[in-house]
Amino acid sequence: MRQLLVATRNVHKTEEISSILEGFFRVLDLSAVADAPEVEETGTTFVENARLKAVEISRTTSGLVLADDSGLEVDALGGEPGVYSARYAGPAAEDASNNRKLLAELAGIPKQERTGRFRCVMVIAREGEVLEEFEGCVDGMILEEGKGAGGFGYDPLFVPEGHTQSFAELGSCIKNSLSHRARAMEKVVAWLRLAG
Repeated sequence: MRQLLVATRNVHKTEEISSILEGFFRVLDLSAVADAPEVEETGTTFVENARLKAVEISRTTSGLVLADDSGLEVDALGGEPGVYSARYAGPAAEDASNNRKLLAELAGIPKQERTGRFRCVMVIAREGEVLEEFEGCVDGMILEEGKGAGGFGYDPLFVPEGHTQSFAELGSCIKNSLSHRARAMEKVVAWLRLAG
């Protein structure tokens, strides 16, 4: 079975990507790479950060490297938290503190104006060269309080378009079929199949 290295230490991302590629690729992450460098996300866009990670990690290992950068864009906040989604409440922020900050920022915003989207950009690189870039988005609404115990990040606050439950309530099977990462991964899988 072919191998794909995902340039992340985020267990949740690795699990999500592994479940999508199950039976097609053996997925490893940076926990399997001794002395993998820490790549600072200095980009101002998702694609810049994904490129930084993919290129840097692919210089230190053989084979294909997949890097992603993703986050939540809230229209009423001018696209925030965007590339700062994981550290919205500070450099060492946890999901709960990020969610609290988001709810505080949206206090008083009417329900119909609480629109946003999860966006994911994925980049595949090999030997320091970008081979391809992919993007996936899912639009939805931001709740006034968290609902559900599943998922991670902003999942308890986000209801995808066409649904009435948050990602945290829908469960991983449904989420993995329609999430921003799943939509980007569909394009990745199609490209990998063609690339052989």
